[in-house]
Amino acid sequence: MSNETGNKTGLDGAPEEIKLAVDLIFLLESNEIDPKVALEALEIVKGDLLNKLENEAS
Repeated sequence: MSNETGNKTGLDGAPEEIKLAVDLIFLLESNEIDPKVALEALEIVKGDLLNKLENEAS
């Protein structure tokens, strides 16, 4: 990511999971999602992703 002046942001060298986490936090906050609802949804997403990983391993 670069800002409009071409300078690099603090996330440029960050691992992909950090960049994704920042994007998700921004999405949740900008849409004013209740933190309890967000956590419940993330548990569902985590379960789905774990199932996908298990299926890839088989």
